[in-house]
Amino acid sequence: MTQSSGARPILIFDGTCGFCRRWIERWHAALGDRVEIVPYQDILDRFPNIPAGRFAEAVHLYEPQSDRWSRGAEAVFRSLAYAEGRGWALALYRNLPGFAAVSEWIYRRVAAHRSFLSRVTGWIWGAHLVPPGERLTSWLFLRALALIYAVAFLSLATQIFGLVGSQGIYPAQDFLRAVRDHYGSSGFLLAPSIFWINAGDGMLLGTCFAGAATALALLVGLMPLGCLAILWCLYLSLATVCRDFLWFQWDGLLLETGFLALFIAPRRLWSRVKSDPPPSRVGLWLLRWLLFRLMVASALVKITSHDPAWRHLTALRYHYETQPLPPWTAWYAHHLPGEFQSFSAVLMFTIEGVAPFFLFGPRRVRFAAATAIAGFQLLILLTGNYGFFNWLTLALCLLVFDDGVWPATWRQALRPGIRPRSRWLLPAGAVLFVLSLVPLSGSAGLHLPLKPVSSLSEFAAPFRLVNPYGLFAVMTTERPEIILEGSADGQTWAPYEFRYKPGRLDRRPPFVAPHQPRLDWQLWFAALEDPRSQPWFFSFCQGLLQNSPPVVALLATNPFPRSPPRYLRATLYDYHFTDAATRRTTGDWWRRTETRPYLPVLAFEGGQLVAVADSLLHP
Repeated sequence: MTQSSGARPILIFDGTCGFCRRWIERWHAALGDRVEIVPYQDILDRFPNIPAGRFAEAVHLYEPQSDRWSRGAEAVFRSLAYAEGRGWALALYRNLPGFAAVSEWIYRRVAAHRSFLSRVTGWIWGAHLVPPGERLTSWLFLRALALIYAVAFLSLATQIFGLVGSQGIYPAQDFLRAVRDHYGSSGFLLAPSIFWINAGDGMLLGTCFAGAATALALLVGLMPLGCLAILWCLYLSLATVCRDFLWFQWDGLLLETGFLALFIAPRRLWSRVKSDPPPSRVGLWLLRWLLFRLMVASALVKITSHDPAWRHLTALRYHYETQPLPPWTAWYAHHLPGEFQSFSAVLMFTIEGVAPFFLFGPRRVRFAAATAIAGFQLLILLTGNYGFFNWLTLALCLLVFDDGVWPATWRQALRPGIRPRSRWLLPAGAVLFVLSLVPLSGSAGLHLPLKPVSSLSEFAAPFRLVNPYGLFAVMTTERPEIILEGSADGQTWAPYEFRYKPGRLDRRPPFVAPHQPRLDWQLWFAALEDPRSQPWFFSFCQGLLQNSPPVVALLATNPFPRSPPRYLRATLYDYHFTDAATRRTTGDWWRRTETRPYLPVLAFEGGQLVAVADSLLHP
């Protein structure tokens, strides 16, 4: 509804009602000067034919252009329709059968219990019934995102040569060449990356450092919109060519968060918290929706997997010991009583599956939900190594809060600003929302029957604009570890020691997050699966048999510094945390039992890996 020229509509309320005054103040913040808002006590002389008691019963709206009076719920909806984006309630009132009758019934019930509901309003909204805005909060979120981007790029820079460099495990040049040979010019849409220009080692490392530098530019406020676009493009390019090594859920979460951050970034050369415009409501909603999806999907995949460990609430009795890279605190968490672990599982399901539904509730309700989720993430931080995942989730929790949580002196420094308008925000946000339903429904074991949505989702998949989430759908109850050993003669074997994954029994499990050692992580997955499903593992073995410097640099030790080993073997061991008595006596954090060979003995002959018969090693 738009106002024509002439006198403004008049919204009339009971000025002696505290409940009415609080909500009128909130509506005034949305309506601005489009509607004149006055207590009926001040205008009785303007409408002498209307008894004062009628005004006291309900709010009234007078629209002089049409000489129209409305009251109750209709008056509320008609007045709010003058505010931008608030006309949907009036449309429902007019067109949805039964909506008007139900609305008026609710309005009468509220009017009859205004004193009690005024107290309820204070409980769930707090002192800021009028939205204080999110300018400062979004400014802090963008700085947190900048730091996470910087960590992600710098962490990858320390590993990039060994992972996808020219002498690495999965050379980026070979991958892009294979895509081009198979798909031709359409390969770019399937593998979007700037490395189609050049995938040499210098370009790979330079991209990591360029990403870190751009993140620092975002941190200081230089061209935030441009920096976010560059960061997303660079990280997507790296994720594309790194394949398995950069296909973790938090890599997708960073890309999705970084793309949605474009919706709230100020469009200016320098971002200053005092003068930045308010962030877009569409962007804020999409980022909160992302947090909702992330948490709810994590609960859904556990429920729909029908895993007995989750169903019987025993999963956390295994989790701390069997997670990919446990820190030393996990040893202590693992030895907590079983009843506490079961209670923790119930609490986890509550936070993942229930709390997110309150992220869109009244102010204090959504604050409580975000606080519960943030506390859960901090507990994971204390007992696990999940790269930057928990820090990124905490940053998303930040956006659930508003500026009212920060000191008043900070808010007073903010200058008035107008929320930016853009014709592309709402339709683009609607498309992303619909696309996000595809992975979310998949987490629930459902499939959207809409062919156009599925087709668009498949087309957008390589760009990772929306992603599936949900960790540990099935709890791992055992911990197989791959122990690699090399030999020069087939008789004496020397083990390779990794930087972070379990190996030596007496080495204290380290804290490594927010850095993520990509090879160590992938070896956890490899130990759980058949080696033939992990083609990168054979490339890794070849790198060790050739003593490839970038590949060997990914490890903590190289037992063959002068010349490469002639043979390589991989053995599976079953690892468990020691008990308290054993650790006091031996100092060991782990105990292990050999289970079976993971691979036959390998050698590198004639330019390729070959399996060596046991008889050749023991003539």
